[in-house]
Amino acid sequence: MESDTESSSENNTEGEKLSDSVIQDNNSSSLPDITENVEAEDQPFSENEQFSEDAEALKEELEKIIVTPPEVDVAPQPVEVFDPSKFPSSYKDNLPKEQIVLQYADSFRRQYVHLYRDRKPLLLCPINECGVEKFVCTTIRPCLLPFKELYNWEGAAEFVADYLNFETLDPSYELPKRLISPATILKRQKGNCFEYSTLLCSMLIGAGYDAYVVSGYANRDTCLADESREICPLLKKKEEEKQEEKKKQIKKYTVKPPKDLRSKFELKMEARKVEEQKAEDLRRKLEAEQKQAELEKPQPNPLHGLQIHSWVLVLSGKREVPESFFIEPFTGLSHPTTSDAYLGIESLWNHLNYWVCMQDCSDGISKVSYDLGDCVQWEFMFPSVDKPQLIIPEAEDDLDNLDEEENKEEEEHHLDMPPSWVEPLQLSQKDFEMRCPHGKKTKLYKRAKVEKFAHYLMPDGLITRLSIYDDKDLTDLMMVKEYFEHRADKLNLRVHNHRTGWITEYFHPGRLKQVKEHCYRASAPEPENDRTMMFYSDARVDGLVKRTETPLSMTEHFKGRDDFLFYKHVEFGKRAKKFGPQEDTNTNILKPIVKMIQRFDHNPAKPANSDISELVFLVAEDKIHITYHTEEAHIASSFREYIKPQNWEEKGAVLAWSQEMHATFQADPNFPQCKQVELYQNLLHLLKMEESCTEAVRDSEEEVKEILSSRQREEIASQLDISVYDTERNEKAKKHRRELERQLLEEKMRKQEMEIDYLAPFLAQMGDPEKITKPQALKLKEDCLADLKHRLINKANLIQSRFEKETQELQKKQAWYQQNQVSMSKDDEEDYLNYCSEAMFRIHILELRLARHKENAPHKYMNLEQKLRQDPRLAEYF
Repeated sequence: MESDTESSSENNTEGEKLSDSVIQDNNSSSLPDITENVEAEDQPFSENEQFSEDAEALKEELEKIIVTPPEVDVAPQPVEVFDPSKFPSSYKDNLPKEQIVLQYADSFRRQYVHLYRDRKPLLLCPINECGVEKFVCTTIRPCLLPFKELYNWEGAAEFVADYLNFETLDPSYELPKRLISPATILKRQKGNCFEYSTLLCSMLIGAGYDAYVVSGYANRDTCLADESREICPLLKKKEEEKQEEKKKQIKKYTVKPPKDLRSKFELKMEARKVEEQKAEDLRRKLEAEQKQAELEKPQPNPLHGLQIHSWVLVLSGKREVPESFFIEPFTGLSHPTTSDAYLGIESLWNHLNYWVCMQDCSDGISKVSYDLGDCVQWEFMFPSVDKPQLIIPEAEDDLDNLDEEENKEEEEHHLDMPPSWVEPLQLSQKDFEMRCPHGKKTKLYKRAKVEKFAHYLMPDGLITRLSIYDDKDLTDLMMVKEYFEHRADKLNLRVHNHRTGWITEYFHPGRLKQVKEHCYRASAPEPENDRTMMFYSDARVDGLVKRTETPLSMTEHFKGRDDFLFYKHVEFGKRAKKFGPQEDTNTNILKPIVKMIQRFDHNPAKPANSDISELVFLVAEDKIHITYHTEEAHIASSFREYIKPQNWEEKGAVLAWSQEMHATFQADPNFPQCKQVELYQNLLHLLKMEESCTEAVRDSEEEVKEILSSRQREEIASQLDISVYDTERNEKAKKHRRELERQLLEEKMRKQEMEIDYLAPFLAQMGDPEKITKPQALKLKEDCLADLKHRLINKANLIQSRFEKETQELQKKQAWYQQNQVSMSKDDEEDYLNYCSEAMFRIHILELRLARHKENAPHKYMNLEQKLRQDPRLAEYF
């Protein structure tokens, strides 16, 4: 202590001498003619005193100098104040064990400062939201939240990055003086890098990972969460699996290709020119990339290597983590332990211990070892470290001979970590589904912008919008990708290319027409324009895979059909102009079909020479062209061509036939020729196929119109699929719950109305007296009991009368049956038997009701008499 005071006094004297010398230098430089005589300085100058020319010149020069005191305009940052009454006692007080840990940490800090005077201070005991010092290790609260997305580090890191808004350290080169608990961070949804890391580390440790909070230094972009120079994660291409090219099987009897008669020298020169052109293009591309990189190069940072940052370290071992890695809490992305984003490590800690890095980080952290059990590279605070320590082989025998009592005594002297003072982490289902503050968050990347939205927040189900730009200023928009969820129309992704003007929509399985993809021009979304549709062929009856449409054509591809059809192409002509109302001319006129082409796969059950490969309907020319499959022994295919009769469109007409209407080519001359009757029947069959093909084309046109009209309705009034278990958003469930509540309320009101005062009519006969006398009380009792007795007798008589009536009617029916039994039909006899069974059932029920009434009537009379005796209005007289 004496040395400290002596050094401080010496520093003060040196500071005073330094300030005096500075003042003397300033005075000597600004006023050289002032004498050293103090008395002369005290005497004021007279107005009539004459100055020399040099003094006048000096005076004029000095008057030109205007000194204005600097104005310090530092906006004080508001410090968020917390109400201590809203926190439990663990936030406001320290337990005795926590006090010991704080003293232990302070002793560790003083020793560290004494031994390493050139190193920066450590973050050990910052204050919490209640202004109480807490050890950083006890601020970590391992907890597993009840959401399956948070069981893995990817989901937990992404959730923390999206759920919180980051705050920068002020100043960026100093450690924070306050560290808020993870439970409070979840509620306020914002925090600095240390609070981000503490929350993420608590979640990862709760999920079983070997995670640590790291305190160190990072570059400016990492500290400010600036990702404007990073490629968007949604744009990173996945590693494409290399598929081995299948070697073509060389057949023995294949036709040799024609001899290449081109000059080899010319081919070599052309190949050289192509290579030179490729090299020149590559060089220009590299130069352009270098120029662009120079333009986008960040400005020099004067605080490089001094900006403090915190991130999370996940070591290998637990949860089958194969290799250690870093997690950046601001972005939720993983980085290797050799990442250039991080410049140095001062310390790291978890909920069990605190480690100080003793390794050289002047060249970065690429060579840092994370073997925390190595006491040379990592200095730990608490002896009870869970990491394996280096053990000398010769000392193993001595360690085995230690007694258990000595081990126990040593363990008792070791100080372990007290439990966390933080409340358990709690997160509601609604807050988890919001994901971002207010449900929205925007991130800027290199030539890209990502907007995230909570599920069910947007009426159209939008959860992510990715905007891709062509410049770094994000002004020239190239493409927009929109990701959707919970859509009733199964829309999953929409890509709008602003360069080409094309829009591509992707759908999940389950739509009415099983559309998988829909690509069309944004300027022409109506039918009969350029578009391409992909379908889930397995879910369609016709096996349609793809449909491509242009203003004058339509092409369809099929898969897995029984008729082996896999291709259909239709060419249309222009509509004939007709004069009339606008509605009639545009909606009812179909485009004329000019040509239809169908292609079929080979049917193994048929010979190739009679199996149709391509069928062309030349509608405009009234011709039909058929091409058959090629046999293995031939290189040419057989074909036929029919000319349709003139009256083929007339229904019921007999079609004329002649040999000039048919032309054929047979690749195999030995193949038997078809007879004229077979050709005629084949023509009739082809005409039916043309008719069915035309109907299929018209159906396809109607299907396209139906799909487009349904898409238009879905975009105007988009609906979201809500689970029946989601009672907060499901309107049907809410309506059903309200209906049940209304029924319960009505039932309660009905019961209250049924509980009527049984003395009210008798009191009304007496004029509703304010106070009942004894004679009136006796009269009320007698009248009430008499009335009940009368009603019970009347009810018994009523049941008796109904019983007698049913019995008499049954006796009459039996007498009628005895008289007409001989001449009665079977139907009448069955009616009689049914009547008798029903009558006996009614008689039995009336008999049971009468017996039960006779049994319960005395009990009801006694209960009423007891109620009258206990009634507060009559109790004093009985």
